[in-house]
Amino acid sequence: TAPAWKKQPSELSDEDYKNFYRELYPFSGDPLFWIHLNIDYPFNLTGILYFPKLGNTLEVQKNKIQLYCNQVYVTDSVEGIVPEFLTLLHGVLDSPDIPLNVSRSFLQNDQNVKKISSHITKKVADKLHDIFKNDRKEFEQKWDDIKLFIEYGMMTEEKFHEKGEKFALLKNTDGKYITFDEYEKIIKENQTDKNKTLIYLYATKADEQYSFSEAARSKVYNVLLMDGQLDTHFINHIEQKFKDSRFLRVDSDVIDKLIQKEESKESKLNNTQKENLAPAFKNQMTNKENYTVVFESLSETDNPVVITQSEFMRRMKDMSKLGGTMSFYGDMPDSLNLVINSNHPLIIK
Repeated sequence: TAPAWKKQPSELSDEDYKNFYRELYPFSGDPLFWIHLNIDYPFNLTGILYFPKLGNTLEVQKNKIQLYCNQVYVTDSVEGIVPEFLTLLHGVLDSPDIPLNVSRSFLQNDQNVKKISSHITKKVADKLHDIFKNDRKEFEQKWDDIKLFIEYGMMTEEKFHEKGEKFALLKNTDGKYITFDEYEKIIKENQTDKNKTLIYLYATKADEQYSFSEAARSKVYNVLLMDGQLDTHFINHIEQKFKDSRFLRVDSDVIDKLIQKEESKESKLNNTQKENLAPAFKNQMTNKENYTVVFESLSETDNPVVITQSEFMRRMKDMSKLGGTMSFYGDMPDSLNLVINSNHPLIIK
């Protein structure tokens, strides 16, 4: 009879909000934080939206927000009333201004619903920005649990992307969290290639790609850790937004070619020696038809042999695994480069 969402935020303590959440979702852990909505103009809307711990899996349960009309329960199917990414949140919305028994297509074209939808998006973005500004440390601690929600929102709602650029974080392989603007300043000088393109290096599996990340760090390059479920799609999204920039996984080429500078090294092997050497290596590989032998003039201290996979092909295959429309690429065999360092003492021997 006196639900929490009808009270003023000043009347409720943190424990009141948590208790209300436990009433709604008795089997869930505590929420990370919440937003209390209390609007009477230009439409009526009250409610409390909670951020659950999402972690790294996109378990889309779209029946976690309950819609009421003047405290009378209507539905828990709120697609069409809030943008899709907000259906990852939990909580209650109450509004007499949402038409109740109409089709979803009508809902999506209703002006009041559109205003309510964009207002909730703005409120959510503003709340996240406030937490980031006022307590960045807490925001960073919770980032891994809300990252998926924010990436999903930025990819699917342009207005949320614009606001999200101020508080979205990148995480590097040292475990540091950095905003987009901060990170660009960190890498601008050292990771701009000879074509004036800024190269963002990233790893998706810290352990498996460790030696590649180490090779990058030996050049004082900074490597991002992009190991989230949506990161393959998110990389494509922000690559289009960032100016004169490319994202390359650390194992997509040898380090000297990932960020190409002006200087190039001479090879200590001639063409005949390379032709003689190529089959000796290729014949050792299982599924050798998947490998192309490539010689690169690298430093004597770089690895003698490295296996790399083209960024484009691997990214297309990753996206097809995530249920994209790239099934053509998903069915293709792995195409790998067996890179031989033509300046390494072992190779020359």
